[in-house]
Amino acid sequence: MPPVVSTVTSRGDLRRFVDLPWKLFDQRRHPQWVPPLRATVYDALDARKHPFYDQADRELFLARKDGRIVGRIAAIENRAHNAFHGDRVGFWGFFECIDDQEVANALFDAASGWLAARGLDVMRGPMNPSTNYECGLLTDGFEHRPSFMTSWNPPYYATLCDRGGMRKAKDLVGYYIPMGDMEWSMPEAFERLAERALRRSGVAFRDLDLRRFEQELEVVWDVYNSAWERNWGFVPMSKKEFVHMARDMKPLIEPRYAFAADVDGRTVGFMLAVPDYSSVLQRIGNGRLFPTGGLRLLFGKKGIRDWRVMALGLRPEYRARSILPLFAWEAYRRGREHGEHGAEASWILEDNERMNRPMVAMGTRIYRRWRVYDRPIRGAASVPVR
Repeated sequence: MPPVVSTVTSRGDLRRFVDLPWKLFDQRRHPQWVPPLRATVYDALDARKHPFYDQADRELFLARKDGRIVGRIAAIENRAHNAFHGDRVGFWGFFECIDDQEVANALFDAASGWLAARGLDVMRGPMNPSTNYECGLLTDGFEHRPSFMTSWNPPYYATLCDRGGMRKAKDLVGYYIPMGDMEWSMPEAFERLAERALRRSGVAFRDLDLRRFEQELEVVWDVYNSAWERNWGFVPMSKKEFVHMARDMKPLIEPRYAFAADVDGRTVGFMLAVPDYSSVLQRIGNGRLFPTGGLRLLFGKKGIRDWRVMALGLRPEYRARSILPLFAWEAYRRGREHGEHGAEASWILEDNERMNRPMVAMGTRIYRRWRVYDRPIRGAASVPVR
């Protein structure tokens, strides 16, 4: 029987949508898979309460075959993106699927049909639900456990996308900094450059003060939106959305790896690295915070020695001062000092030379890669949606 695609219209359907990855993957056959927190997924899909949907809409679809659920996808209209970039792009995300091209095509067509009805002409993804959150399909580095809040998928997903008419729009890359490897060190030339730039730039690094969380948040939000303004795919976050995300992240932050750069008393940049909670999430397994998952997540932070650099931003007018490489140098110095094992820097656009050049100069390497796909929207879905 061909697959049947239906929209999510009930709480039960929503639960089935969120639960699907546990049906498709298990940690014996897929040891790299990190079960997400169910509460986080529900929050990202909550069109009534999540601030992202103040300027966006979404529809969720489930695919069934032979009576069982075998795939899911979200279609997303991000009005903030289209207003900012002046285009008519629709998005897809939260994609999970068995290794069946017919099922994948039915899901892609369902999303495309929903977006077509809104007058959009390109379908881009995966976005969960935008570039400010998890995005991209893993295409290289499957052997590594994904770091915190990065996506993982089996290799066949790329084949489903390629055969489903998707074409590469942009690749995102991740670098690994092996701070705990005593046989590895930054090139001496990079160290000399960093020390000279530090003296000349007048930069003073400081830990973000979580006791003044609201005040720090105001400054970081302003830097965040100015620093990424011209990046491909970037959409400025409203203050409401930024605060929503930051308050969720606050308990997970370690201040010494969430630091700012000040010049003449003005905050000009910041870096946010968080502990890589992936190992803790794997131990929790079921993705539930209750009854013990929340405690395991918070207390597990003490034993984590791997990190993910999630955000690194600098006000545009300070980019000519060689300050960006100084963040990498400062993070490396702090990590070595505290006995950390390593850190992943992701996501970085493949053609963002301001970020890629310093990473290469440090002697690091790309070890994971994600792809964002585009597909023209051809019109209504070819598979009926019930």
